Order: sequence, then C-alpha cells, then structure tokens
Amino acid sequence: MERESTRHGDPTRRDYVKCGGTIVGGGLLAGCTAGSEDSPASAEAGMETEPTSTGETDTTYEACIEPAGCLTLEEAPETWMALTGPWADMAIALGQREGFEPAGWYPPAYFFDRVGVSMPTNVPSPLSGSGWDKELFYELDADVVLCDPNYLHASGFDGSWSESDTQELADNVGPFFGNNIVRRREFHTYELPSLYEAFDRLADLFRERERYDEFTAVAEEMRTELESRLPVESERLEIGLVNFGSVPSDGTFYPMAVSGEGVEMKQYRDLGVTSAFSDEDVGGEIDYERLLEVDPEIIVIHSGVRLTTADGEFDGQAFVDQFVTPIVEHPVGSRLTAAKERTIYPGGSFQQGPITNLFQTELAARQLVPAEFGEFDPERFPDVPEDERLFDRQRVADIVDGVFSR
Repeated sequence: MERESTRHGDPTRRDYVKCGGTIVGGGLLAGCTAGSEDSPASAEAGMETEPTSTGETDTTYEACIEPAGCLTLEEAPETWMALTGPWADMAIALGQREGFEPAGWYPPAYFFDRVGVSMPTNVPSPLSGSGWDKELFYELDADVVLCDPNYLHASGFDGSWSESDTQELADNVGPFFGNNIVRRREFHTYELPSLYEAFDRLADLFRERERYDEFTAVAEEMRTELESRLPVESERLEIGLVNFGSVPSDGTFYPMAVSGEGVEMKQYRDLGVTSAFSDEDVGGEIDYERLLEVDPEIIVIHSGVRLTTADGEFDGQAFVDQFVTPIVEHPVGSRLTAAKERTIYPGGSFQQGPITNLFQTELAARQLVPAEFGEFDPERFPDVPEDERLFDRQRVADIVDGVFSR
C-alpha cells in the first residue's frame, strides 16, 4: 500500500477499500451488507478470482462484521490500530505484529513475550484529557481501525464526540472493522460474536485463514484436555470474583458475575465456574461483613494480572500487598475461608484475545483445581513447569511466525 493521504481531501491510498461499489467511508457506520446473511463470506469464496468485463481478473475479497458492515478489498491492510486488547491480540495471532500502530489498552506484555512477540511499550492513549484524541488517529494513519465504530461516540468516554466525528475518521484515516466483544454495553443492541467468531472474521480481513485454523486447533486441543480432567459439574467450585477497583484496605468490594456475555469471562465459562455472589450483590458495593456471609472458597481479583514490575513481569508482591495482606490482617477478613486457605488470586485481564486467553484459561484451571492442574505460583507466573502446561508455547509462537506443524 502507498503511504500517502490527505487529511480532508479525497481518498488516496485507500481507494481499494470499497463497499457496494463506493468508497467505504460514506456507508461504514450504517453498515454495508453482502446479501441477507449476517456472517462473512467464506475465505475460499472471498479469494476466488473472476474475469471482469475487460478481461482482467477480479482479485477483490470481502470481510464482514456487525456493526461495521462489509469491506471489499483488493489487498490486505498493511497497517492497523486497535483500541482494545482482543482485537490487537487477534491481529498479532494472525501474524500482523509488523503493521501494528498501537494506541489503546492491551493485556500484559508478558503473555506475548512467552510466545516470542515483543509488544510495544509506552503505548499512547487514544483518550486525552478532553476526550478522544482525534489527531492521534490522523498521526498513526492506519489502513484499518480495529474497533467497533459505535465505541467512540456511544461508550460515554467522550460526551462531545459525535457519530460524525467517527465518520470523519472512517473517511479520512481508515475504515473501522470490529465489534465491542469485551462485554455487552448499553449501545450494543446487535450481535455480540464470541472470541473465535470475531477471530474468524478478522482472518477474512487479513487473509490469514491457515493461521486461524492452526490457532483454532490449539484452542480445541486444550479445551478437550480440560474437559477430560475437570471435576464433574456438581463438584466444580464457585468463585467470589471482585473488580480490580475493590479496596480491601478500606473494606470495599465490587462483586462481579462470571457468566456475562463477552470475552472477558470466557475462561470461567469454559471451565464451568459459577459465581458465589447473588444477583443483588453483583454490580454493587459490599463490605467485609457481607463478604463473610457469602464466604467464597476462592476470591479472584478481576484483572489482577495487570500488576507488573518495572521490567514488565507480573508483580506477585504488589498483588499480595494490595489485595491479600489487607484481607488476612482485617479482623473480619481474616475469618474468610479464602483468607485462611490463602486462596486469594489474581484474575485474568478482561482485555483478552486468543493468545492471552490460552494463558488465562490455564491460570484459572490451576487456581481452581490445583490438585489436577498444578499449584498457582505467583513468583513464577506466567511460567509453569513444562509437564503441567495446557498448551505448547512454541507451537503458538510458530503459528504467529507462519510455521505450521500440521
């Protein structure tokens, strides 16, 4: 792709991105369709070439996702930006690290490091003090923005941002391609695809069907392994999942459900975990007395893995200082089963894509069923003994690099 564009002029390097015969910008937010089907065309159909009326071959292909619609392209995007972790993670899993223009919120870099991917540091925030930083989008000038187009003007992060601002970026920077798959928000009245459904559609965009298939095989093998070793459903544990914003030193906790839609709870759903908290507790604030009434055997701090040292590794000591010590030293907290058994754990990041989810599913399995999957060791996490790993790190690294074993 050529690297030239004009801020408010006619499209240049992105003329090849079309929708229904017109440049995508004008129809992006309303969504362009390919017939009556919501799902994208198959990769095979998208890559077929047909003679045109001039005798030339048609090399265009299509990638679709709600609510962005369908993009018709002549070649895969070379550069991309992603505001949230799932989309960055998916693109990297598809071998697109080189074209990454980072600006957003991503899972801890140490997960990617374990599969040979160097994640960028000092990532700029797309939110400035006054709201979304429009100039940053222009500065990065990515071929495609991997983000739900409604996220910018409907998420509530910037009350002054309008749909026309989003449309301006689609017209002058690059088309949007994405869906807010982390969780269902108020504006999210359309389909919320699963992680691997969204991953499949991104594979269409980047024309990386083989990488997607290989990665899917790894995930399926781990799922099969887990199902063969997990306790029967009647013996599986409940967890007391609380938000990272909880402050044990002040006695404030924010309970969460584990069954909500979206990728952030995927590992718990896949492991058949249930919540110790009632529907009345979830979404509110509770104190030590209420926590003791529930008395979950395991307390998990959602996104606790985000605590890192200066060199980017998980900071087990910081987690103990912030979440464990205040609980076990509190006169009421010390009476909790989780305090007595020292089963207060860091939970996975809500910003997870396929790479991060492999690590975080393994993490949850070790915390919930240590007798079967091995003890969680905060001093070694995310590293585990090789004979206790639930997936092959090198195989994932090879897939990212385009080396396939099958």
